[in-house]
Amino acid sequence: MTNTSKVAVIGLGNIGQAVAANLSKANKAFIVADRNVEKAEELAAKLGKSAVPSDIASAVKDANIVVLAIPFGAIKPFISEYSGDLEGKIIVDPSNPIAPDGNGGFNKIIDQNQSAGEINAIALPKNAKLAKALGTLGAASLSGAAYQSPEKSVLFYATDDTNIDADVEELIKDNGFDPVRVGAINQSIRIEVFGDLHEFGALGKTVTASEAKAKI
Repeated sequence: MTNTSKVAVIGLGNIGQAVAANLSKANKAFIVADRNVEKAEELAAKLGKSAVPSDIASAVKDANIVVLAIPFGAIKPFISEYSGDLEGKIIVDPSNPIAPDGNGGFNKIIDQNQSAGEINAIALPKNAKLAKALGTLGAASLSGAAYQSPEKSVLFYATDDTNIDADVEELIKDNGFDPVRVGAINQSIRIEVFGDLHEFGALGKTVTASEAKAKI
């Protein structure tokens, strides 16, 4: 993010809370928002002065980088509802198109050859840019592997627009990880659950930048 960038984390479930906690360590102001405004206020109080609580509508208006830490199925309706205020902004999509299988695991809820990133990209409002990022690790690793030393763990990302690479990479760095671009949005399937570059796919673990180079 540049000094003028405002990041909003929308949705404060496990992923949203992990992202917010990571960002609080970067000592840069950001917005936290949830349907339950009290939840945003409680989290902001816990994280300190860098986290600013907000309702969702205000957060979308005020931010120019919007992290949609909400379920996959909620993203298209969200984009439709707030399309006017999302125009021209960077939308970060950590979603994974999965649901519990009833046996302690997960099933993919879209076609095996489809990705959440490609589906959500179709719903983008005018001049908005989508980055598939922050979803290549489970919430536990997103928290536990952040700011790893001496060599940071990697978060992969994909986007069609290389003009936003610097913003996305700074967001990832401010989460305590090394960013590694895997390509355009059509590569999203690789960094979603069951993909070859996801913790819960063929990769099977967190990796460092040097390890990641051998995988791409």
